[in-house]
Amino acid sequence: MITAGDFRKGITFEMDGEPHVVLDFQHVKPGKGAAFVRTKHKNILTGAIKEEAFNPSDKFENAHIDTKKMQYLYNDGELYYFMDQETFEQVPIGKDDVAEAMKYLRENDEATIKFYKGAPFQVDAPNFVDLTVVKTEPGVKGDTATNVTKAAEVETGAVIQVPIFIEEGEKIQIDTRSGEYLGRSKE
Repeated sequence: MITAGDFRKGITFEMDGEPHVVLDFQHVKPGKGAAFVRTKHKNILTGAIKEEAFNPSDKFENAHIDTKKMQYLYNDGELYYFMDQETFEQVPIGKDDVAEAMKYLRENDEATIKFYKGAPFQVDAPNFVDLTVVKTEPGVKGDTATNVTKAAEVETGAVIQVPIFIEEGEKIQIDTRSGEYLGRSKE
């Protein structure tokens, strides 16, 4: 059990039978009346964000979120299959739960899967990935203005902004959290 007075950023708790994570909190002690905790929390399963005030003594169950590194195998159109590298068990995950991560995952890449009560609900790609540019406009010789970018499609289908000197076939490093180009790959 956890009380609202113990809320901190990142704490997970159950409310109405669903898991929530605290995004922001503020302990408020007004001049008159009882103290309360103003909280901004997100429903982990639906993604809905809600702001709410709680009495500091309100009690909630802890929501246990398990994370596991798994290898992406393949998709059959509707389901994406990931394999536990210790037990070799395959876990199918729906398109909606993997959409964001799949922009940066290739077959056999490792991803972090989050589980709530044994059911997968979120897939996260590694923070940094090296991908090959498969399609981009050629750079214009002599165009040396700083910070000029162009769109480039990488091998997973994601389109990101890259500097004009990047050409097709080059490997680049991408920050998957923001979708930003970081530089040429060191590989």
